[in-house]
Amino acid sequence: MLSPYRILDLTDERSNLTGLLLAQLGAEVVAIEPPGGTHSRHVGPFAHDEEDIEKSLTHWAWNRGKKSVIGGVEEIERLAATADVVLDCGAFEELDLEKLREDNPSLLTVSLSPFGATGPKSDWLATDLTLLAAGGQLGLTGDPDRAPVQVGAVPQGWLHGALEAAEATTIALFERSVSGWGQHIDVSAQQAVTQCTQTMLMTSAVGAPPMARAGGGIKAGEYVIRTVYPAKDGFVSITFMFGEMLGPYSQRLMNWVHEEGFCDEATRDLNWIDFFMMIFSGQADAEDLYRAQDAIAAFTATRTKAELMAGNSERRLLIAPVATTKDIVESEHLAAREFFEEVPQLGHKFPGRFAKGSVELKNLGPPPKLGEHTQEILERSGRKPSSPVPVEPSPTNRPLEGVKVLDFTWAIAAPMATRNLADHGATVVRIESEGRIDVIRNAGPFVNDETHPDNTAQYHSANAGKHLISLDLSVEEAHTVVWDLIDWADVVIEAFTPKAMANWGLDYASIKQHKPEIVMLSSCLMGQTGPMNMYPGFGNLAGALSGFYEITGWPDRPPTGPFLAYTDYTAPRFTVTALVAALDHQRRTGEGSYIDLSQHESALHLLGPALLDQEVNGRTAQRSANSSERYSVHGVYPVQGDDRWIAIVCQDSEAEKTLSELIGNEYLDDSIIGNWTASQDRFELQELLQTHGVAAHVVSDSSDAISDPQLAHRNHFRRVPQTYAGETFVEGSHYQLSRTPSTALWGGPPIGEHTFEVLSDMLGYDGDRIADLAAVEALY
Repeated sequence: MLSPYRILDLTDERSNLTGLLLAQLGAEVVAIEPPGGTHSRHVGPFAHDEEDIEKSLTHWAWNRGKKSVIGGVEEIERLAATADVVLDCGAFEELDLEKLREDNPSLLTVSLSPFGATGPKSDWLATDLTLLAAGGQLGLTGDPDRAPVQVGAVPQGWLHGALEAAEATTIALFERSVSGWGQHIDVSAQQAVTQCTQTMLMTSAVGAPPMARAGGGIKAGEYVIRTVYPAKDGFVSITFMFGEMLGPYSQRLMNWVHEEGFCDEATRDLNWIDFFMMIFSGQADAEDLYRAQDAIAAFTATRTKAELMAGNSERRLLIAPVATTKDIVESEHLAAREFFEEVPQLGHKFPGRFAKGSVELKNLGPPPKLGEHTQEILERSGRKPSSPVPVEPSPTNRPLEGVKVLDFTWAIAAPMATRNLADHGATVVRIESEGRIDVIRNAGPFVNDETHPDNTAQYHSANAGKHLISLDLSVEEAHTVVWDLIDWADVVIEAFTPKAMANWGLDYASIKQHKPEIVMLSSCLMGQTGPMNMYPGFGNLAGALSGFYEITGWPDRPPTGPFLAYTDYTAPRFTVTALVAALDHQRRTGEGSYIDLSQHESALHLLGPALLDQEVNGRTAQRSANSSERYSVHGVYPVQGDDRWIAIVCQDSEAEKTLSELIGNEYLDDSIIGNWTASQDRFELQELLQTHGVAAHVVSDSSDAISDPQLAHRNHFRRVPQTYAGETFVEGSHYQLSRTPSTALWGGPPIGEHTFEVLSDMLGYDGDRIADLAAVEALY
């Protein structure tokens, strides 16, 4: 899809993933490395535990298919004149990106930094752990009676920024394919991490109660809904929740628990659909909830993960195994979908293409040897960027203006993707039915704590800037509207389980026959094919299946998993990256395409080194709380106040020496550091450590984030109009395009708010035709 483009990759393990995704999409990615190799070559684990720059599994995971050139600033400046994109994360300190753009006006430069290029924290020290603290995810993850914990095994904070960089690159390339002009993209890793809080950082802004971590569960008011349960051979994650959509799953689960003799009839027969409403109204007792959860745990402990999954399929439940890296590498589903790809030069299989498509992503070769392509690339210095003649004046409108998107998505993962398209100028028409409203409308945080399906800030943010039309797809006339919208659209995106669109006659084959140039993407947990393709559920279950639960928590306790639906936070970036690359391809060739995006498969790239450690060394990733293989001082420590914490990392020996001097003790361990921090004001301590060259950040909650001067500088929390609430807050883009910035125009709309506008202004229906649709109840 991106075969015309050359990418110069100047990054290390913080953003190597960006170049990998662009290489899978077909771009030529040239990694420029210093003589000793980029830093990722020196980071373990190593193949067969041999410390060798050609055997780093961290480097292997994110550098397949790239070309390696040894060089410095001089070589970068020379090759930038031939390139379309330069990816930077600060590895070459003397590099002047502005000069590169002056010398090549069509060049896109992409910079990933901890807090963004400008603002009061732009020069702050940061490591992965302190980014998780600054972005809010850390404070929501772990057991409530201990320090918050990171997602283990593979540091995640920088990787969220790397995904944003890939997304932003494809958007800017698409815009440049018309304008001919380059620009700079400024990515904030802190802002990227905020996506992992599922808008819960906004509770203070919208007047909703704060969210707290709840171990292997979810805090709902005063109650904890358990999500992690024991199995005979490990753990499983279960969605045991209530309401019209989820309550029937819980009822079927309780039927099974009763059949096996682990609960009485009274517990089985509780009204699990209306259960929470009954608790809050006093008609049910919270003890009923805990009794049921204990019964489920007693039952699951007698079964293996495989036995519980067999029952899950047979009984239509919401259970997922808490998968280990061994489980993932041996997965029958992934084998059936040929996700892992053999690299014969190394004799091992690697995580493969992040999506499947009718225009195939590239099956990449091995990671390059250091300097393997130096002579080849430097001798081809006559290449010209793949860019049209620049138009005058250079455009400043949003980069996706003119792109029309028909949106059949729901919940969080895919709606966040189409939200990003809308932010960058696409016209997004979302279809929803009042007969089956989006599940996220019943999830908080609610503006001013008023529960109403049009009043949740989570929905407002995930669907900001979209047009909403309400159709009843059980009525034949509504399908005529859908087909007219397909004629109108450039993109169709859907997020149902496989076969749902086919049952409506709206599968890709049918749409392609009608409109061959369409770009269509299907997003679901496990992909469109394979033995688990019909597996239902949400990102919390995919997070368990994808290995993130098993590695998160304390080694002496059950896993807690990341906060809520982890793959719902990673999938939107992969979705936008693939979709916009497909649009770029369609603009150049006229060829439409279909993309099958599995949340499970795409997320596995964030565990690449751990999966290779399993494949190559047979080592299964373990929970290790906040410990690190890279840093000896790496932890989360108490400070003054209830449940207040600070993340501290000594990023080098000089920082360790400084911290020892500040504490007055040459020996540093978690106990000594924690005793020193416990009596201190967290913000004063944060300032003290940063001033003395030690990476540190308070573990932010919502009130901290709302008052964070860096997030304010980046306009992260944006006040926008919303029809029901009057106004609301939404979270802003995590990256800034210098010439064509994004914006969010309004909060997610009430059901049917734009029905008349879409039908009349976009489709050209007259009043009589709209009245006819209303008469047959095709419209809600």
